[in-house]
Amino acid sequence: MSVRNITTMSGFLLMGFSDNHQLHILHALLFLVTYLLGSAGNFIIITITTLDPQLQSPMYYFLKHLSFLDLSSLSVTVPQSIANSLAGSGYISYTQCMLQVFFFTAFSCCDMAILTVMSYDRYVAICFPLHYEVIMCPRNCRLAVTVVWLSSGVSGTLYIAAIFSIRFCRAKIIHQFFCDVPQLLKLSCSNDYLVVIGVAGFLSALALPCFVGIVLSYLHIFSTVFRMPSAEGRSKVFSTCLPHLFVVSLFLSTGSCAYLNPTSDSPTVLDLLFSIFYTVLPPALNPVIYSLRNESIKTGVRKLLLSSEATG
Repeated sequence: MSVRNITTMSGFLLMGFSDNHQLHILHALLFLVTYLLGSAGNFIIITITTLDPQLQSPMYYFLKHLSFLDLSSLSVTVPQSIANSLAGSGYISYTQCMLQVFFFTAFSCCDMAILTVMSYDRYVAICFPLHYEVIMCPRNCRLAVTVVWLSSGVSGTLYIAAIFSIRFCRAKIIHQFFCDVPQLLKLSCSNDYLVVIGVAGFLSALALPCFVGIVLSYLHIFSTVFRMPSAEGRSKVFSTCLPHLFVVSLFLSTGSCAYLNPTSDSPTVLDLLFSIFYTVLPPALNPVIYSLRNESIKTGVRKLLLSSEATG
């Protein structure tokens, strides 16, 4: 496809990982396996936290919403990338690209918000156990989740409104496997991208209190845990807190590295790997991370499997 055709076409060309057909097939297979496993894991957590009466505490209520969010996040970018790799074409229409931008930015902000709420839940449970049921009552939990999902809609709307104001005058080639905002900004004319930068700065300012809240929550949690006389009590606390802390660290570290790193017209393999680390791996790995040390989740999965075998 000529540069002139790429510039004037209505959609965009996603360059992905390689021009080699065999690597396209390999990429599609790896993404398909990751998508199926991640979707199955998140669906299982949604199912057991909905049906199991032992998993109805606020922690599992928030975990259910995180799993639904992860399932949705995987579905925004991965299926389109698989389809493009199998078809041998990186073309994505303007509408599809804008939908990816909306949902990806909305779910990213929602991820940050729900992880903050989950940190606060653990902070209250460990540092104020006698007041936990009053503070984290069902009404407050529902209110927190409502705010989380509304914040995602607002952030996605702000981003997509800013992107709509951009005029694209360069060859519409995106060096990514999905419509990534920094890559779209490189295609803009003159100073059109400053509106998007302004939105990103505004949302980053809103995300800063979330980050500070998470850090302070865990500082208080670890301070309380290390004063516990019982080794069994410390172990129980770590079994619920460490998976969440790992998820937060993975999400923030990979996302920060990817977005703070300047975009390039010829990205390295490392740049593309970072994009996988913050878009695909966290939502796919979260079910595994939360299940490794959590006996209640393991028990719920076993009960679900046994009930399905009995029904079969």
